[in-house]
Parts: sequence; C-alpha cells; structure tokens
Amino acid sequence: MQTTSHDLVPVTAADPGGRIPIARMRSLYRLHEVEKRMARLPAKEHESLRSTYERMLEKGADRFQVKPSGLPAMEHLYDELPNFSEVLDDLKRQLALCQDSRDALEITPMLLLGPPGIGKTHFAREVAELLGTGLGFISMSSLTAGWVLSGASSQWKGARPGKVFETLVDGQYANPVMVVDEIDKARGEHAYDPLGALYSLLEHDTAGAFTDEFAEVPIDASQVIWVATANDERSIPEPILNRMNVFEVRSPDFDAARCIALRLYQQLRSKHDWGRRFDEAPGDAVLDRFATMAPREMRRAWMTAFGNARLAGRGSIELADLPEAHGKRGPIGFMQ
Repeated sequence: MQTTSHDLVPVTAADPGGRIPIARMRSLYRLHEVEKRMARLPAKEHESLRSTYERMLEKGADRFQVKPSGLPAMEHLYDELPNFSEVLDDLKRQLALCQDSRDALEITPMLLLGPPGIGKTHFAREVAELLGTGLGFISMSSLTAGWVLSGASSQWKGARPGKVFETLVDGQYANPVMVVDEIDKARGEHAYDPLGALYSLLEHDTAGAFTDEFAEVPIDASQVIWVATANDERSIPEPILNRMNVFEVRSPDFDAARCIALRLYQQLRSKHDWGRRFDEAPGDAVLDRFATMAPREMRRAWMTAFGNARLAGRGSIELADLPEAHGKRGPIGFMQ
C-alpha cells in the first residue's frame, strides 16, 4: 500500500525535554477504497460495518506521524527506571538516527522479559509519553480470540475491528506505541492463533498494507511502535522473537529500588495539594522497607502510608503507616 506524507509541521505540546515535537501528516488508507466498500453493502444490512466506514470517512485518512525535534531528555527515565537502562540505551541510539533529519522515527519492535511487577508496562507508557505519540494497549492474558489484533469477519455475529485498526483509525497518530502486554499468556480458541497477525505487523514492508478482517480495507500500520511484555519467552513462537529486540529486565537491586521509592514519594507529594503537609523526604527506615517491594506495589503502598499518616495527624511517614507485606487483607464478612 502506498501512502502519502506531507511536510513536517510543529506540534503544539512540548516533549519532556522541552523541545517541540514535529510531525508530518501521513495517509493511512485510501478514501475511495472505503467509499467503494460502503457502496457495495446491501441496504439495511451490516450496520456495524457501515458505521465503521462512515467513521473512517468522517475522520479522514491523515494522521500525525510524530517524532521529537531532537534527542529528548531521558535522564528522568534512567532515574525512575534504573533496571531498564539497557532498553533506554537502545532507544536513545534509535532516536539519535532520526534527529535533525527528515527521516521518520523508526523503533525496532521490542520485547521486555522479566518477572511480574518490575515496571514493564509502566515503561511502555513512559515511551509513548517520551515520543509524544498515542498509545494502544492489548492485554493478552484476558483475551482468547485470535482476531483481537486483526478483527473478525463481518459475517460473524458480534464481529468488530481489531485493536490495531481501532487504535489507528480512532487515534490522532500514524505511529502510536502499541503495547502487547503479557504476550506469553496469549491463548487461542480452536484454530485461531491470537498472535497470527503479528507475523505481518512486525515486518515493516507487510505492515504497510495491513488488512483488518472486519473492515477489509488496507491500512498502513508500518509506523506503529511495538512494545511487548512477557514473563517467560518459552511460549512465544520463534518467528515472533526473531522480529523483535529482546531485553531481559531484572528486578532492581536494593539501592535502585530505594531510589525508585524515593522518586515516587517525591512525585506523589508534588502532584497533590495535600503533599505540602508531608516531609520533603521519608526516613531511611521507611525507604529500606520500600526497597523490598516490587515497583508495582510501591505506589499503592505510598498512598496507604500517606493516608494513615494523615489520619494520625502526622506529616512524616512511619513504618506503622505502611500496609502489610504483599498487600495482605484481613477477612471481610459477618462474624459468626
């Protein structure tokens, strides 16, 4: 599928480095193809498909293809996510190639391998914010149908477009970050392979003419930035692994976890008006306790601790304010 792109234009929102992201407009599909498909629909039938075509025509085919105007500031990510330094280094190299040039942003699909709760999904969201583009999210652990990515035929009852199509058509960007969370937990029903669409979507050339099975209109998905997460690579097909840069992300060590906890405390304190009632930094004993937690648990633990300290009329966090280890809860119900 051939697409057209227009001149680079500034985008109004500044990136984390204080620069103005720039973008060219990229046409993702041909409007006359959509019109032709809609004209062929029988009257008063396939209303969902007709509505999809009408939405495509109403929104038009052009989307922003965004990239930072220069190498964005990433120091805050190295501080916030110290166990992702290898991934950040690779991302920085790829960003450097397109800065100060007319080249589009090209990021090799990446797979983040590591135990639960270490921040893999959070990292993917931070990448979207860093690049100033949109975000699509697919949790494979809660989905079983093989058409989640690529859509289901409109002949099926209850059929609808896939996540890739919806993210591109309903969004503002031609190059959103698409997160495939827990890709190792994908499971199909009968003959459906939930990862089947990725064989073409992860290849730049074939992704340029990706056809959703519901809409049946070729759409340019070649600029999508893919970030997959997994706990174990053994259940991921080798052809998928070969199409991605695979990074093993380890749990942060004690000192790194302590830094993550401190930074999160400071962020929460600064983002809320009630934060001014609390000390600028927590005590060492509290930070040492947080260093034993997974990054995923830290935010909830801080919010619990802030609330408990406030109830006690204190502006400092004490160990007693923290929730029990691993978020254990007492029984809820009627006493017998």
